Amino acid sequence: MTTDNDVQVSVLGLGAMGSALAGALVKAGYSTTVWNRTSGKADDLVAQGGRSAATARDAVRAGQLVIACLLDHASVHEVLDPLSGDLAGRTLINVTTTTPEQSRNMAAWAADAGVAYLDGGIMAVPHMIGRPGASVLYSGSADVFQRYTSLLELWGTSTYFGADAGLASLYDLALLAGMYVMFAGFLHGAAMVAPAGVTAGEFAAMAAPWLTAMTGGFEGFAAVIDGGDYTVEGQQSLEFSSLDHLVAATAEQGISTEVVAMVQGLIQRQIDAGHGAEGFARIIESIKQPV
Repeated sequence: MTTDNDVQVSVLGLGAMGSALAGALVKAGYSTTVWNRTSGKADDLVAQGGRSAATARDAVRAGQLVIACLLDHASVHEVLDPLSGDLAGRTLINVTTTTPEQSRNMAAWAADAGVAYLDGGIMAVPHMIGRPGASVLYSGSADVFQRYTSLLELWGTSTYFGADAGLASLYDLALLAGMYVMFAGFLHGAAMVAPAGVTAGEFAAMAAPWLTAMTGGFEGFAAVIDGGDYTVEGQQSLEFSSLDHLVAATAEQGISTEVVAMVQGLIQRQIDAGHGAEGFARIIESIKQPV
């Protein structure tokens, strides 16, 4: 494990997240070279002690460890494909948001180029980097993860999921799926009460503690799903969980039923298949088997 800050680091991509990652490295005393396609984005980091590279090739050549935080998978290949020879023998940590298969593709590309590779999924927004609550998920080279753990911990709590380079992305996107659907549910509720003159702020004050309390049900759902028995006593049945009344109330408020109708559709498919007396967790079977 690298425990000092002697390693030369280069960061490619200075959007909000890339700048936050690079800033944490500079603040910790790492020799940090930065590059961005748009000139001028490095100015603040240079003022803090970082160094700006004129080209991506210059940045790669300046660092033993290269961090890529670019727009998407295509942009990573666009920037790095011409630099495979320069990257050979170096270490690449790619924290660009990609799909699991794109992460595996990048790992295979790195292996062919002789580059040690670690993939990362950032579970934080830029201002959280280096603060409590930030976490970054990693998969790929165990050696890279172990060697640079102290550096990675500057950004947030680091969790390693194994040699399959796609696992960090898989966990990242699965967690985001839960977050975005929850956000959509909150916004749906806020839209429901708005015609009654209730502000979003007033609704949030009630929704936050309620939704927080409801997350306590995750472990129960997980136990049922992992056990494979949706008939276990104590579960709320699908028939009882039907959201027909919620869909109707939504329509009465004159707003879109899309969010709740989506959930009702998952419920109804299981009821129609003869599983209405079984527990709500069974809707995972609807999700696993798309229409």
